[in-house]
Amino acid sequence: MLRTRIAVSVAAAAAGLAVLTACSGVETAQPVVAPAAAGGNGGGQVGNGQAGNGQVGNAAPASNESKLVVADVNGVGQVITDQNGMTLYRFDKDTAKPPKSNCDGDCAKAWPPVLSTGDVEVQGVDKNLVGKVTRSDGTEQVTVGGWALYRYAKDTKAGDATGQGVGGAWYAANAKGGKAGQAASTEAGTVKLSASEIEGLGKAIVDQDGMTLYLFQKDGKKAKTSTCNGDCAKTWPPVLSNGKVELQGIDSKLLGSIKRADGTEQVTIGGWPVYKFAKDLKPGDANGNGVNGTWFVIEPAGCKVGANPATAANQAPAPAADSGAGAGDSSGGTTY
Repeated sequence: MLRTRIAVSVAAAAAGLAVLTACSGVETAQPVVAPAAAGGNGGGQVGNGQAGNGQVGNAAPASNESKLVVADVNGVGQVITDQNGMTLYRFDKDTAKPPKSNCDGDCAKAWPPVLSTGDVEVQGVDKNLVGKVTRSDGTEQVTVGGWALYRYAKDTKAGDATGQGVGGAWYAANAKGGKAGQAASTEAGTVKLSASEIEGLGKAIVDQDGMTLYLFQKDGKKAKTSTCNGDCAKTWPPVLSNGKVELQGIDSKLLGSIKRADGTEQVTIGGWPVYKFAKDLKPGDANGNGVNGTWFVIEPAGCKVGANPATAANQAPAPAADSGAGAGDSSGGTTY
């Protein structure tokens, strides 16, 4: 059973109870139209590490010099940097046991691998955790704790960490090869869900990294399991928990969980399993709202955004939907 630690005022809790009844008709509300940015075939599949059109300017070349230094980065904490102070990252789609990089081609332009042709110098990193993995092109990439390390082409100076949380799969690496910053608590099983204001949409639920969360209407309210698995779950990563969930501005009575097909535990709010969207790149993005008429931002009352009469009046209308493919793979095949 989920254990909760609630940081919410009495007034906020009362408001949550009031709107719970108001959004009971969530399935019949008019759909919110998807922003054009979420559709089309122009962008690559972020969840698979591919860079979309316009994502990267001049990608930084990979370097053969390898020095790993532990440094403090504002807003993230202690991370591994290279010899120039540039933040280094790890990719959730890679594996550590055995070490393997799954970022090639356009992905490697956006996320240049940290390459080495000799010994790796370390400062603050346990030398025993440092290794190398052979990439598909035959080059050797530096690993820490089995995780391959990368730079981010959009980081322009020492201390930048603009790649943190990109696509829900890229995170600054800590001294042991784990996820640095707030992502570390998620990795340990702690999830924090908060009420936040999304421009043009109003109140919404975000996770501990500030990323917008969604419901999937094909799951249905009070779902027993998730209907989004496989490739769907790469585009729409489920919010998982090992039993520790913190709430802020959300009524604890709305919190629940389900077992997924792979045995993991997914958080539910108001009976709806909740997800992130791989094409949301930064806090405040809500590119998944209205995708295929089935994916919607979820608000603190456990409703899809716009379904709660108490908040719908304050929400701006969304732009017209793109008639192209939805948020599926970059080949224009299956959409979700």
